[in-house]
Amino acid sequence: MTTLSFAILLVVAITGFVLNRQAAYAIGTTGNRLHSIPWFHGLYSALTILVPAIVLVLVWLVAKDPIIDMIVMGGLPDEARTGLSDGETQLLLAEIKSIAGGRIFGEPEDWKLAAAERFASLHDISSIALVVVTALLAIVLLIITRKQVGREFRARQRAEGIIDRLLIFCSVVAIFTTVGIIAALLFETIKFFRMVPITEFLFGMNWEPQIPIREDQIAATGAFGWIPVIVGTLVITTVALLVAAPVGLASAMYLNEFAPRQLRAVAKPILEILAGIPTVVYGFFAILVVAPALRSAGQALGLDVSPNTALAAGGVMGIMLIPFISSFADDAMAAVPRSLRDGALALGATRAEMMVQVVFPAAIPGIVGGVLLAVSRAIGETMIVVMAAGLIASLTINPLDSVTTVTVQIVTLLIGDTSFDNPKTLAAFALGMMLFLVTLVINIFALRIVRRYREAYD
Repeated sequence: MTTLSFAILLVVAITGFVLNRQAAYAIGTTGNRLHSIPWFHGLYSALTILVPAIVLVLVWLVAKDPIIDMIVMGGLPDEARTGLSDGETQLLLAEIKSIAGGRIFGEPEDWKLAAAERFASLHDISSIALVVVTALLAIVLLIITRKQVGREFRARQRAEGIIDRLLIFCSVVAIFTTVGIIAALLFETIKFFRMVPITEFLFGMNWEPQIPIREDQIAATGAFGWIPVIVGTLVITTVALLVAAPVGLASAMYLNEFAPRQLRAVAKPILEILAGIPTVVYGFFAILVVAPALRSAGQALGLDVSPNTALAAGGVMGIMLIPFISSFADDAMAAVPRSLRDGALALGATRAEMMVQVVFPAAIPGIVGGVLLAVSRAIGETMIVVMAAGLIASLTINPLDSVTTVTVQIVTLLIGDTSFDNPKTLAAFALGMMLFLVTLVINIFALRIVRRYREAYD
């Protein structure tokens, strides 16, 4: 029924757009000068219909389930509801919903069957009511906007006002989402530091967060020094950038200045295909091709190479990051004014000198943006590291050893038994907060570089 509601809403909005535009055209053909062109009259009608109706549908969908659950639970016999804890109440409600969906196990009591029938009936009534109310609201708004069409009606200002409010709303949602993420991380991180000293976390050299959550579990006492984890993250990120940055920048410079037009038309789309390959495919490539090749090469050279290495994970991750750096760098170089290029060539510089000494420095802001995006992607990558680098936190900078990263540890800590009142689970939020701070420092540093070069070439 929700799909039907949106379909009706879309049809009515399109109808309003067409009717109002045709009405405005009709007024214009009589010789009267319209304040706004007919297209804005149609846009105003469509937006006026869509926005309130969509808000109504979303509020309805959010409030429907809690209200129905409250009505169903309120209609149960007193003896069935007395003395139930929150968990038991949720289990009872889940059983009633399961019966209403036709999944009946055993022989439920008659009152459960009656509650399930009431639940299904309320859901059907709610779905039908949603369609009817949405259709009525859309039709009423269609009639109102149709009557507003006139020679002096400021349709453009009305439509732009609605769009401005939508943009402001989206901006506010983005800001509050960011604030909410930071607040959630900060709140749980504070709880973690109440259990584990902050000095142990920041300066500890061992990471072994496996502690018992239940009384019947056997585990270690736990060590929460994050240095091995962040060192592993930096090692893999460094290897990835050492692969991606030179190749990406060199390919961007070649495609931007030296490649024939026919080659560029073919090579650039092929290069950007790498960005669309799922990371799990890169992980398979790393563990099945790259890691065995590195072990074989290491044995031939007499080097001790682990089955899972930072070099394999970082190298494959670097291949994944090449299109990000290349695309950003190419776009930044293409945006450099032609006058700088022509001036360098007129002074006797070769094309290579012009590219390296003039175009590349002028494009630094865009290039830094691409490298920064690659760094963020490398720091946040999980699948390749899990498959190719391992899960053990080792304090080493040797790329031939097995290491792990912050994101892998966060995933590891939040699967399985999770209880948000013990250091093992809360350590994931502490790692997330530290990763956030590290990324923030990188962003600030990059912005300073961008601002310096932008001032030099403005």
